[in-house]
Amino acid sequence: MTRIPEPEQTPDGPAYEGRLLDRVDEEVVDQGAAFDLRTLVSRRGILSLVGIGAGAAALAACTPKASSTPSPTVSASPSATPAPTPTPTPTTVTELPAGEIPDETAGPYPGDGSNGPDVLEQSGIVRGDIRSSLGGGATAGGVPLTFTLRVTDMANGDAAFQGVAVYAWHCDAQGRYSMYSSGVENETYLRGVQVADANGQVTFTSIVPGCYTGRWTHIHFEVYPSAADITDSTRAIATSQLAFPEAMLSDVYAGSGYDGSARNLSQITLTSDNVFGEDGGVLQMATVTGGVDAGYAASLVVRVDTTTTPAAGGAPDGGGGPGGGGRP
Repeated sequence: MTRIPEPEQTPDGPAYEGRLLDRVDEEVVDQGAAFDLRTLVSRRGILSLVGIGAGAAALAACTPKASSTPSPTVSASPSATPAPTPTPTPTTVTELPAGEIPDETAGPYPGDGSNGPDVLEQSGIVRGDIRSSLGGGATAGGVPLTFTLRVTDMANGDAAFQGVAVYAWHCDAQGRYSMYSSGVENETYLRGVQVADANGQVTFTSIVPGCYTGRWTHIHFEVYPSAADITDSTRAIATSQLAFPEAMLSDVYAGSGYDGSARNLSQITLTSDNVFGEDGGVLQMATVTGGVDAGYAASLVVRVDTTTTPAAGGAPDGGGGPGGGGRP
């Protein structure tokens, strides 16, 4: 059994490793996302929280892990850490894209507090493995995927943007978004935050998303200037989406567990998509390796220009979505 850390008593109140507790009546592991993030960026303090709770366990996921070949369905499970299987190691893309990552809509299901639920206030959201709901509950099944975003600072010669916090989220194999879609309103899977390392990189362990009516398959993400800013959605310095190549998606959707995805994908193209259509997703298309059996690794270079004003807006017009008529 993992030992729950005890707070220290100081003249200013209870603290943990020198940081005053935000919630003095709660245990250290229940202090919320803001306290988790302060712990993450203070020396190696995060290691003391590894293994405490489902979300905190995933904080150690610096090395990508992937699920054992799961049935591509959502299963109710008390365990938030699925058994790992080999997955291709993400390939670091060194060539810079031609421009800044396009600002895109966060859609109606961001879970960042801007449209109802706010997962970024929950303890344990800082994690690398996002397949399971925080604190247990359901685990999203599907073809294993690890995806890496390498963020560069255009205002500083495209230097690695170390320390920025990246929040990523996407739908499950059935096209549903946790916290919003019917049947999974109480789940928080396929959502998580990572802080960029010295190479400006964050890596998440997940599954290949499904394709729902009206949208090309994608992953949403927001970039924040620092860990301290992640709980305020208005502070995002970039909001965009990652796209996947058609050949990979066709292989995935030919299997079981992605009912309807092959049909939905056949009814849309990158150029007709209401998000990627402006340029065919050229600056958002991931580099992908792997296969259905072993899983996939995707990577994307995200150039962020802090001298420009973020222009991401609400959900775009047109297109269907999970739950009947949403526009993610």
